[in-house]
Amino acid sequence: MIEDLIISGIWSISPLGEAKVGIPYGISKGVNIYLVFIVCYLANVLVFPLMLFFLNNVNKQLLKWKWYKIYAIKLAQKAKKGTKDKIKKYGFWGLIFFVMLPVPGTGVYAGTIASFILKINTNKAFWANCIGIFISSVIVWASTLLAMRVI
Repeated sequence: MIEDLIISGIWSISPLGEAKVGIPYGISKGVNIYLVFIVCYLANVLVFPLMLFFLNNVNKQLLKWKWYKIYAIKLAQKAKKGTKDKIKKYGFWGLIFFVMLPVPGTGVYAGTIASFILKINTNKAFWANCIGIFISSVIVWASTLLAMRVI
C-alpha cells in the first residue's frame, strides 16, 4: 500500500499526469480513498513552488543555450495563447478555472507558467492554483469512485 501511495504521489507531481492520474491510480490499487486524495492533492500543490524555483532560477541559466531557448519560447507562447484571454479577463478566477479543468494541457504546470509569463502576483497565483487543483482533484476523485462502483 505504501508503495502504491508513493507512486500516486509521484504521478501527481509529474507533468505527465498530475493528480488527474495519481488519484485514479491510487484508488485502483486499493489505497485508502481519503489518504490518496490528500497525498495526491498535496503533491500536486508542491508543483507550484518547484516550478517557480525552476522558472526564476534554472530557466534563466538554461536560456543561454539556443536549443533550450527555442523550446522554452514555443512552450511559453503556447501557454500564453491558451490562457491569456481568460486569465487577463477574469484574473484570479480565470486562473482557478483554467487549473481546475481536469483535461490534458491544463493544471498547475500550465497555470504556473501562465501566471509567470503574465506576471500575476505570486501569492494570488499560488492560491488560485491551490483552489483549482483542489476542485480538479475533487472532480477526478468523485468520478473515479463513481466509475469504480459502476464497474
